[in-house]
Amino acid sequence: MPDAVAAMTGRDRFLAALRRQPVDATPVWFMRQAGRSLPEYRALRARHDFMTMATTPELAATATLMPVARLGVDAAVLFADIMLPLAGMGVSFEIRPNAGPVIPEPIRSEADVARLRVADAEASTPYVFAALRLLRRELGDTTALLGFAGAPFTLACYLIEGKASREFPRAKALMYGRPDLWRRLMEVLTETTIGYLNGQIAAGADAVQLFDSWLGLLGPEAYRKHVLPYTRRIFAALPTYVPAIHFSTGSVALLDQIAASGCAAVSVDWRLPLDAAWERIGQGLAIQGNLDPTMLLTDWETTRDGALDVLARAAGRPGHVFNLGHGVLPETDPDRLARLVALVHGHASDGA
Repeated sequence: MPDAVAAMTGRDRFLAALRRQPVDATPVWFMRQAGRSLPEYRALRARHDFMTMATTPELAATATLMPVARLGVDAAVLFADIMLPLAGMGVSFEIRPNAGPVIPEPIRSEADVARLRVADAEASTPYVFAALRLLRRELGDTTALLGFAGAPFTLACYLIEGKASREFPRAKALMYGRPDLWRRLMEVLTETTIGYLNGQIAAGADAVQLFDSWLGLLGPEAYRKHVLPYTRRIFAALPTYVPAIHFSTGSVALLDQIAASGCAAVSVDWRLPLDAAWERIGQGLAIQGNLDPTMLLTDWETTRDGALDVLARAAGRPGHVFNLGHGVLPETDPDRLARLVALVHGHASDGA
């Protein structure tokens, strides 16, 4: 990083990187950083179930702030779940421990899709925006506030399958076999997602991330035809001054198309070296990633070497946000995460 860059707050550092501007150090945050790896989070969860925490602004704000204080990350990511907007669409769901989202009445027929409505974000998820406003006041200008939403394809997978799956065969079969019905479902999900993300921005989010967690199930042609148009519409509907990150895993074959979706940054997993992934998406976009989360379960030397390899491949070019290729694993030592943050922040000045 250039020596001339003055010291930055985490918020300034994170946003500058997403805008491919010079920074004083590589910004870093972790997906699922407010989660089961933190003992203080586990203590809070022992007293409250997940949905109570996600729908109570004070509890969601508390969980969001825990990793900021403990780890020293540059961005606080809202404690929430990608399923929350579905309630406003008329869909009942549960978040079951060790099972994830469960939808008792999956969406599979024309009648099912016809009864869905575009959710009014403020009316259906007021607790999300209340939590964001609390966090904006608490974080001030020191730490970035990151909002997020599930992408229409990933939400559709859960809606149609009714639960988590390795392959989501029912969802993909409907996509291929009933493209008209798929299109109607994606339209409702897209409009709901646009309203939800814009509501988060109005409530104080500095940047947003669109999670398309199951995108790796698709090949290039299926993505181009059945998913990309809706992703493009979402990013085009967000204000240009708010950086938007696209997240997916197992999607190496789709990176060139993802890069054309209108996002400001592409989050990549560990399946492709960071420099090769950046070449694939183009230097005109920022990149986020991409340490394998399992490296944090090894010794410090292995973790350090993996992180330094990621930083070496970024080569100090403007536009890199350090992160894992996916979320923090529950077995991860929080002290190791804090040490990793210090390593990344110190790398610009002393090459540690």
